[in-house]
Amino acid sequence: MPKHNADNERIKHRYFAYLKEAQRRGEPSVDAAAKALNRFESYTRCKSFRAFHYEQAIGFKRHLAEQSNARTGKPLSKATILSTLAALKAFFFWLAGQSGYRSQLTYSDANYFNMGERDTRIARTRLEKAYPSLEQVQHVVGLMPADDPIQLRDRALIAFILLTGARDGAVVSMKLKHVDLAEGCVVQDAREVATKFGKSFTTWFFPVGENPLQIVREWCEFLTRTMLWGPNDPLFPATLVEGGAGQAFRAVGLSRQHWTTADKVRSVFKRAFLAAGLPYYSPHRLRDTLASLGKRHCRSPEEFQAWGQNLGHSSMATTFASYGGVSGARQAEIIRGVAVAGVPADDAVGAMAALIAKLQGRPASP
Repeated sequence: MPKHNADNERIKHRYFAYLKEAQRRGEPSVDAAAKALNRFESYTRCKSFRAFHYEQAIGFKRHLAEQSNARTGKPLSKATILSTLAALKAFFFWLAGQSGYRSQLTYSDANYFNMGERDTRIARTRLEKAYPSLEQVQHVVGLMPADDPIQLRDRALIAFILLTGARDGAVVSMKLKHVDLAEGCVVQDAREVATKFGKSFTTWFFPVGENPLQIVREWCEFLTRTMLWGPNDPLFPATLVEGGAGQAFRAVGLSRQHWTTADKVRSVFKRAFLAAGLPYYSPHRLRDTLASLGKRHCRSPEEFQAWGQNLGHSSMATTFASYGGVSGARQAEIIRGVAVAGVPADDAVGAMAALIAKLQGRPASP
């Protein structure tokens, strides 16, 4: 079986450049497209894209349905299959317009990568995500040791993400100067912080209790007064390691460098939650914790809008779509409450109408 097709490799290189430079896609999107094309070429034994026939797409869909996840051993999820087929559809649609391929392909050929309607609905189903309660996170932070610089950093890391809801990729790129303790905020400046979509915004500390805020204050003071670090030093530095006996490496303190990836952040979370006797929750799940807190305490659409902006969302629609789902237990509580309470007050009806109109992008009725 050939390992690659030189002609295919050249056109893939052009396509990846198109995704990055013309479509402005990030590395994860390009990597996903590359993975989908590798799956397809493995199936066709690297047959030239010029020889594409719609029956290849039909056969490949059957092939995917029979494949297993290499890590879990379970069949590929509908979501994985859908994303793979969508990437291939986009590629072949683009390919049909390229010189040297126009005579072999048509734009409609790409449609053979469409998934069935039923399977598409299954793939897009949003299941209720498990996330920790505010009390659980506070419990985890309260149990974390703080006897050396590394432990101080790890404890402050979880407290900081609870305070700000910042994504782990952004946190590892932050510097001390991005935190304003006097104003109670963090400036997520996309010129230096790896924010999602390169968007700059300011996050004001969420009202999650005094202890997380105090821990972050103490951490920043430790870095500036004890370590004598400056504004451009990392907020959460990597661990400094050195060689020990028997060519083993050991942690000896803090490096003056940023972590290169967010993997270490997830490792800190895993250790802390398991040590507290709780299941592991990724750093991103704390954004669900904060969204849930906002749903309970925000008293108006304007307040929830501000809460969502604090998470980096431009509109309430994003917050509702990503984190606005109601848990099963809360759903039951609300429904029973509605049945008892009866007709809502006029001001509640008006607020709901205004919110719905805003989410639909049209002015509310007078």
